[in-house]
Amino acid sequence: MVMFLFLVIALVVVVGAVTLAVLGGGESGALPEAPPERLTDPLPPDRPLRRADVEAVRFPMTVRGYRMVDVDECLDRLAAELAERDARIAELESALAGAQATAVGGPGLFKKYDVAERGQERHGAPAPSDERPEDGR
Repeated sequence: MVMFLFLVIALVVVVGAVTLAVLGGGESGALPEAPPERLTDPLPPDRPLRRADVEAVRFPMTVRGYRMVDVDECLDRLAAELAERDARIAELESALAGAQATAVGGPGLFKKYDVAERGQERHGAPAPSDERPEDGR
């Protein structure tokens, strides 16, 4: 009988404490707002992404992990920006290689070769060259 009375008193104390905590809210008053269940896109739409933007992305948790829609949208945006950057890098590298070839050989680098090839095709004989004959004259 004493054990039963002890359990009833303990149950009343626990229920009272929980009721006071929920209704009273302590010193802070009402409970704070719950964080949104949807990802608010922290990725800036008006400029290219930076490392800090990617590091700042935090996906809200759900019962089974993260929302696949949020993760897919973020990954699609990152993939599109990376593809755009790769294309721009390839374009700049191509322009740089062309500029370097022009700077090294000069603008007439391939003209001599083209003229020699055309002369050989027309006459069926090798085009004249700047080399001296074997006798040295």
